[in-house]
Amino acid sequence: MTSRKKLQGLVAATITPMTPDGQINLPVIRQYVDYLVNEQTVKNVFVNGTTGEGLSLSIQERKQLAEEWVCQGKDKLDHVIIHVGALSLPESQELARHAAAIGAGGIAVIAPFFFKPTNKVRVEELLEGIKERIPTFQGVKFSDTDLLDLAQCIHKNEAQQLEFLYGVDEQLLGALAVGANGAVGSTYNYLGRQTNLMLEAFAKPDLVLARKYQFLTGEFLNFVIKLGFGVAQTKAVMTFVSGIPMGPPRLPLLGASEEFIAKAKAKLDSIVWPDGN
Repeated sequence: MTSRKKLQGLVAATITPMTPDGQINLPVIRQYVDYLVNEQTVKNVFVNGTTGEGLSLSIQERKQLAEEWVCQGKDKLDHVIIHVGALSLPESQELARHAAAIGAGGIAVIAPFFFKPTNKVRVEELLEGIKERIPTFQGVKFSDTDLLDLAQCIHKNEAQQLEFLYGVDEQLLGALAVGANGAVGSTYNYLGRQTNLMLEAFAKPDLVLARKYQFLTGEFLNFVIKLGFGVAQTKAVMTFVSGIPMGPPRLPLLGASEEFIAKAKAKLDSIVWPDGN
């Protein structure tokens, strides 16, 4: 792995752009990188995760996307993290080797979730002795709402200087309060600038201002979740906010309805952020 910069702050869980007939649309990624950096002030990406429909893609498609993000992100992005989780362990290993070979900043992995152990392991337990078993282990994307587990993970592992990135966008401020280093999420594709302003307010600290940003993000997400909000709808929101065509989701997911798009756009346009935009 080539990157040695500290991974912190916002990490956009990238969307996979697709053509109208459902093929990956690689040429769009150059524009996508520039948009994240210049418009959203986000310089870290998490590729081929849930938001990117990674498990609906073939291994070859996942490799092509990883290569394109690394290529287009060179000298522009700080970190390109490639998600290599798969239902097949050999495929996950193949993707991990490929990510290393192309110079990705790091890899992330989720355990197989169809055939899986019957006992649930808390992250706190997972981290016990993990650096001895995986010397290159750097941290956790924590996507549960259990802030007690997150807090214990951070408290017990302070000496190891691991990174704890939170994955529930609407609760990020709470995670920052217990010591999260940053966040991985889909909203940072189109609300990255506002969320970075929230991080700045928290760091000052100006908690009143930070709460305003968090409450407004939550207001938008609460609205669209009630309409039905998933990968397809995220692609639609990113398309109308950025102007970059993200295309439809891959089947069996269906595209966002025109009604959803109209209501989501109207809601987002109605929000007045503390910076006046």
